[in-house]
Amino acid sequence: MEARGQRHGWELWWIFLCFSLLACFGQQVSAQIRYSVLEEVKEGSVVGNCAKDLGLDISTLVDRRFRIVSGSNDALFQVNPNNGILYVDKHIDREEVCDGNSACLINLKIVVENPLEVHYVEVEITDVNDHSPSFQDKDFYLEAAENAVTGTRFELQTARDLDVGINSVRHYQLSKNVHFDLEIKDSVYGDKTPFLILQKPMDREITEIHRLLLTAVDGGSPPKSGTLNITVFVLDINDNRPICNSDTLTITLRENAIIDTVVTIINASDADSGLNGEVEYTYGRNMKPKIHEIFLLDRATGEIRVKGLIDFEENEIYSLIIRASDKGTPPTNTDCQLIIKVEDVNDNKPEIQVTSLSNVVSEDAKIGTVISLISVSDKDSGINGKVVCSLSGNVPFELKPSVQDNMYSLVTKERLDRELLSEYNIKITATDLGNPSLSAYKTMFVQVSDVNDNIPEFSSNPLELYLTENNSPGASVFSVSASDKDINENAAINYHIIRGGGTQNDMASVMNINSETGVIHALRSFDFETVKTFQFQVVATDSGTPSLSSNVTINVFILDQNDNVPVILYPVSANGSAEGVEEIPRNVNAGHLVTKIRAYDADIGYNGWLLFSLQEVSDHSLFGLDRYTGQIRTLRSFTETDEAQHKLLILVKDNGNISLSATATIIVKVVEPKEAFAASDVKNAIKEEEENNVTFYLIITLGSVSVLFVISIIVLIVMQCSKSTDYSSKYLQDANYDGTLCHSIQYRSGDKRYMLVGPRMSIGSTIVPGSNGNTLVIPDRRRRDSGEVRIIFHFHVFVNILEDLICFKSSPG
Repeated sequence: MEARGQRHGWELWWIFLCFSLLACFGQQVSAQIRYSVLEEVKEGSVVGNCAKDLGLDISTLVDRRFRIVSGSNDALFQVNPNNGILYVDKHIDREEVCDGNSACLINLKIVVENPLEVHYVEVEITDVNDHSPSFQDKDFYLEAAENAVTGTRFELQTARDLDVGINSVRHYQLSKNVHFDLEIKDSVYGDKTPFLILQKPMDREITEIHRLLLTAVDGGSPPKSGTLNITVFVLDINDNRPICNSDTLTITLRENAIIDTVVTIINASDADSGLNGEVEYTYGRNMKPKIHEIFLLDRATGEIRVKGLIDFEENEIYSLIIRASDKGTPPTNTDCQLIIKVEDVNDNKPEIQVTSLSNVVSEDAKIGTVISLISVSDKDSGINGKVVCSLSGNVPFELKPSVQDNMYSLVTKERLDRELLSEYNIKITATDLGNPSLSAYKTMFVQVSDVNDNIPEFSSNPLELYLTENNSPGASVFSVSASDKDINENAAINYHIIRGGGTQNDMASVMNINSETGVIHALRSFDFETVKTFQFQVVATDSGTPSLSSNVTINVFILDQNDNVPVILYPVSANGSAEGVEEIPRNVNAGHLVTKIRAYDADIGYNGWLLFSLQEVSDHSLFGLDRYTGQIRTLRSFTETDEAQHKLLILVKDNGNISLSATATIIVKVVEPKEAFAASDVKNAIKEEEENNVTFYLIITLGSVSVLFVISIIVLIVMQCSKSTDYSSKYLQDANYDGTLCHSIQYRSGDKRYMLVGPRMSIGSTIVPGSNGNTLVIPDRRRRDSGEVRIIFHFHVFVNILEDLICFKSSPG
């Protein structure tokens, strides 16, 4: 870095000297040549021999420092100082460089010295057909009425091509179809706009959707193309009437059919769509009033249900006229005839009587426990009066017949579980033996009472609590809730925290919980820099007899808060204030590095990510500040009218929700070049002395770290040999770093979590678990002593101090 800085200084001095001689003697030679090159050529392709075309001696190009002095850091072209050839240095994309301009020209400035000559080279980048035409959307949708007249026009999307000239869109092609043709019109902007022209009338009942493919082709060689999927939806008109599935439908209906029984469904279809195809049903105009009393017609579905009593002795047959009409304008309709024949049946149903001993049974009741007595009867005689009784569904009960006819006992046949099902609706069915048979139904409600056979359960275990530091003591920070499948007092839950006997490391002593609600309060305020994580256990106990309990582990993670103000590390004056003085020559160019503000924030993450801004400056056109690095650079060259001294006030603030800030003051003195060189010599001498001191401190620190490392390894080997072989490795957890300079240590060992961030880590960088960059990874026992953790912790601290000293020694200024 020092060698590059010295070489850069000599180059600036040499350029200054050359321009001074040029100003004194007025010797300057300039010429201009032009080349042309295709885009997308390979890197290293020759554009032309500048030295030959300019008439320069190739053997002197190296000594005369033949080079390109214009262009940005990502210049597309370079010259070979050995032979004077101009060649392509980077991939060229004409559309990216010139953004669609018709002429794409790159201007280069070539300089040779001794004597100084400036030559101008113009390179034209010509277009190649490297882009295909494309449409804004992949799919395009149109709606057209089925009665649309021929010749109707529909405007389509215009294709775009990033290429220009002959390589742009030349024509369109439409997939083959019988209904549509394609017409092209030129717009005022030079684009070609396609239109669909209807050539043949459409019928939605034949084809509801037309799918077309539009292809745009450019004029390249070979040509390239892009496609657009066109979907045309044909809109309906009411040109079809409803049609019944059957003009005359005959069905049979049993006598005494249950009210709301579905008799049949009249179904009529309409080939139209939308309202034109929606069919509704009504009775015919000449229907008898009795029909309206017995049958109910659903206007929307055509479903016919039993509304009144169906009695075979009163009427053996019913004739219904159902009118099906669509909702078009005007509507069309048709009539459907329904003939219902009533079938005579055994019309006396059995009767069921239930005598309940109790409608509540304990869930631990034994198999065979009697719940109730069931008796059935039928008013019919003979075979029609014989009744069979049964239970419907899969229930843990059964009917046991009694010695007396038509008597049954309802008993349990399986073990009951209230948590699985707390109540049963038992459906009892009584069916006679008539032909056809009739059935009666009775539903009996049985409730299962609870016993305390379930422990309280938490939703998950362990739970995680993320608590921001500097919390208010006594405030609510978390809430736990356990559920018990039992009910009443068996599900009444109380909570308490397991205490660790008041030991020094027992963090449960600073937590309190409401025994009834489970709300947890922190009795003290936490500091992220002191405690990062701990855990405690909560026990949930029900009120049953005997009581049951369970516990949950709560892992608490303290979150960092923006409670540290940024600290200015440079500049710092002798009295400790953030002030500094910088001297620069008056002849520096734009982009000259004046100085760099260095700052530090003890917080981590966004709270420690620092941004820099200029609050006050005497001349905004002279100096610029990089908001991320803190570098102050000149924006332009100094003039004779510029003041000799400038004051800059820099604000350094972090990115916390409520940001904190600090300020630094830089006094920039503009001096003549001779004074600047003299001041630079003095600074270099002081810097060499400081570097010697830093080197001495580095040697001492390196030796200390080496000794500490050897001692740590020995202690760890002794600990490993003296403890059990059951261990597991704990690696660094993810850590983020943002800012100019931030040291945080965070890694996990047992129940502690730490994070380590080095001084040269970039914004957003992360230490991946398991990586060993900047980290000593040592196998960790599950019950590791705090001494092992402190050894690794101190080792990381020393490594970071060593890296800081190395970075300080290598940084400029």
